Amino acid sequence: MDILVTGATGYAGSYVCAALARAGHTVSGLTRNAASPAARALATAGVTPVEGDFSVPSTWRGYLDEVRAVVHLLMDTSDPYGADQRLFAELQAARGRDGRQRHLVFTTGIGSYGRTGVPVMDESTSGNPDGPLAFRFQLERELAATGLPHTVVRPGFMYGGPATTSMAGQWFAAAEAGSPVFYGDTDKRWSWVHVDDLADAYVRILDHPAAVDGETFVIADEQRLKALDVQREAVRAAGYGGEIALAAAQDGGMLAVAADQDELVTSAKARRLLGWAPRHLAITDAMDTHYRAWKAAQPAG
Repeated sequence: MDILVTGATGYAGSYVCAALARAGHTVSGLTRNAASPAARALATAGVTPVEGDFSVPSTWRGYLDEVRAVVHLLMDTSDPYGADQRLFAELQAARGRDGRQRHLVFTTGIGSYGRTGVPVMDESTSGNPDGPLAFRFQLERELAATGLPHTVVRPGFMYGGPATTSMAGQWFAAAEAGSPVFYGDTDKRWSWVHVDDLADAYVRILDHPAAVDGETFVIADEQRLKALDVQREAVRAAGYGGEIALAAAQDGGMLAVAADQDELVTSAKARRLLGWAPRHLAITDAMDTHYRAWKAAQPAG
């Protein structure tokens, strides 16, 4: 299947692109600079880098004519709501031009739930409409209303590999700088997923997209770890032996506020319908390995 991936050079995107290519799909990865090192890395994984700026649909509209599926793996921080609405509109317009359906795999995340008070959430759990990322659940509803073939993926907290936008990567960096801080509720617990396991879920969805049209999948492991305990393991792996400072969630910015509660989920539905299961059981099982992978990805000097 011909697939276009947005956010292809990003953390999750690069792994998903490579996994789809290994599975035999023809993958194009949208990037602002097809000559960048990250884009060249895509090419070595069998992915074709194609230039375009997601915030400017005219730069990538033409690529939709060639594909049967789109995997959306970025959030345009300049206009996160409007940019995704424009993606939906472009897919509808492409369908109007040639009558062909394109399956959209739309990525949000468990952070979209906000503070629900539900001990373990799943795909049927209603998000908190006042949460900082609640607009992403609204986008899911708007996508369903378009009639476009689609599947929604809500990943847990990602880890593994270069950990570019992972909380674990931030903790490694802070430990090396000698200034690790934990923001917010020290008892909160999060569900995690290794980026390789996440990529496997996208492959399984696009192996038989019609079978999961209209479905939503939470993708995370089944561990129930306190975030502070995970950070303690991360800073230890990075060689830090001191205490972790504690601060209010507001001191850590919007994302720290958005994640300042239990975010525990179950992926029972993905196990049942996709046959998916994480190969990496818990982030704490191999924290030294995760630190070395992050360290190896850092720029020289």
